[in-house]
Amino acid sequence: MFDQARSTLTTIRDLHRFAVSRFQIAELFYGHGTDNAWDEAAYLILATLKLPLDRLEAVYDARLLPTELEQVLGVLQTRVETRKPAAYLTKEAFLGDYRFYVDERVIVPRSFIAEILNHGGLAPWIEYPELVHRAVDLCTGSGCLAILLADHFPDAQIDAVDLSSDALDVAEINVADYHLGERIDLLDGDLYEPLEGEKYDLIISNPPYVDAHSMDELPDEYRHEPEMALGSGEDGLDITRRIIEKASEHLTEQGVLVVEIGHNRDVLEASYPELPFVWLDTESGDGFVFLLTRNMLLEAGY
Repeated sequence: MFDQARSTLTTIRDLHRFAVSRFQIAELFYGHGTDNAWDEAAYLILATLKLPLDRLEAVYDARLLPTELEQVLGVLQTRVETRKPAAYLTKEAFLGDYRFYVDERVIVPRSFIAEILNHGGLAPWIEYPELVHRAVDLCTGSGCLAILLADHFPDAQIDAVDLSSDALDVAEINVADYHLGERIDLLDGDLYEPLEGEKYDLIISNPPYVDAHSMDELPDEYRHEPEMALGSGEDGLDITRRIIEKASEHLTEQGVLVVEIGHNRDVLEASYPELPFVWLDTESGDGFVFLLTRNMLLEAGY
C-alpha cells in the first residue's frame, strides 16, 4: 500500500487522508500527545515537513516534491510498522506550550503536574512563586518538569534527579535549549540518594506508577519506552512509598510535596489511612496528583 502511495499521492490532503486510513486499519494506539488518528497524522505530516502545526488548512492542497513525499511516507510507514510513538519519530514532545527534545532514552513527557503548574494549581499551599527558593524534581526523565519549575518559580534553584544516566543526557539537552544550566542541577542517583542534607520548599515527582498487571497489558507503543520509567512493583506504588516516607527529611518548614500516581488513588489511600492527602484538580479529575505538606507528614509520623 505504501509503495502504491509513492506513485499516486501528490498533496498534503492526499497524504493526510491516506495516513488516517492506514492508522485506523492498523489500530494504532494514541496516548503520547494525540488521542486520535486524524490529529496524529496531521502532526506527523506537518512536523516532518517543518511546517507550522496549526496551519494544516493553509497548506492542505500544496503539492509535494518527490523527496518530500518519500520523507513523509517513510515516517508514516515507520509509525504503522513499528508502533513507535510519534514523539520518537519527530524527536520532540510538548507539554502545553513547552517543547522538548525526546528519544527512546526517556518516556514521552506527559504529566498532570505540568497542567497544575501551568494553571497555578499549587495555591494556597504555595501562595506566591517567590516563596520557593529551592525545588527538586525526582525521576526527572527528560527534565521537562524541572524546566517548568524553573519557569514558574523564577527565584528558585532546581535540582533534578534520575537513576538513568541516559535520561539525564536527554535532560541536559533540554536544559541547554531553555538556557537554564545555571539554575537546574542534574543529579544522577536514586531518589533522595544524591540529596543528603538538602532541603526544599517544593518536591515534585512524576515517578513510575504502572502496576504489574497493567504493565503486562500495555499497548505496543508504550513498550518502546524505558521499562524502568513505567513500572513500579505489584501495585505501582513502590517508588511513591519511598518518596513519601523520606520526604519530610528534605522539606523546609513550610515545604510541600506533590506527586503524580495515575489511577492508584484507592490503593494509596488504603496504604496510608493516616495521611490527609490533598488531591489536586486536573481536567481529567482530582484523583491523579496528591499534595502533602511537611507538617502533614510529620503529624502522621513520617
